[in-house]
Amino acid sequence: MKKNILTVAAALALCACGATSDIVYRPAEQKLPQHIKRICIRPFTNKTPQFGLEEKLTLKAINEFLKNGEYAVSSEGNSQGVIVGEINRYILTPIQYDVNLVPTVYKLNVIVMVRFLDKEANRYLWEEPALEAIKLYSAATLPGGLTEEQARESLWEILAKDIVKRTVKGFGSVTSASQRKISPVEVIVSTPTGK
Repeated sequence: MKKNILTVAAALALCACGATSDIVYRPAEQKLPQHIKRICIRPFTNKTPQFGLEEKLTLKAINEFLKNGEYAVSSEGNSQGVIVGEINRYILTPIQYDVNLVPTVYKLNVIVMVRFLDKEANRYLWEEPALEAIKLYSAATLPGGLTEEQARESLWEILAKDIVKRTVKGFGSVTSASQRKISPVEVIVSTPTGK
């Protein structure tokens, strides 16, 4: 009796293993609604102390949508959807120094919040709250090094491609970085009772 139970359990385990290997999770594409044919890229806002970042990212995003060609790019009055974005963080950090403590390698990190507005429904269809791009680069004084402006240009290209990919390919194609916040801590104070 014990042998039969073990044999049946082993057979069920083998069947379960074979069945699960054929199952592949493929979520349905979540593209934009059919009424959206033309989109507008509203000029990005800049919440950083760096001047002029918003113009470069807006132009790069427009160029990427034009290259992609899936949706026509038009003015906000003629579009059914609007890309709304905000540059929230611009962090330039020296991460390597030479013997004289002069920075030789930098890390540039830009975090952008991007949303897509369906004008007809007057609601946001998707949001990437912390779309992040990182560039490590050598100082311009070194062979093959970059200036900060050149490093920024490569980040604008990465972010613009991610925005187009998120719009055209749908949900799951781009993932935002986690919002690193300290959650509020609840403090419970107990007072001794007079009993």
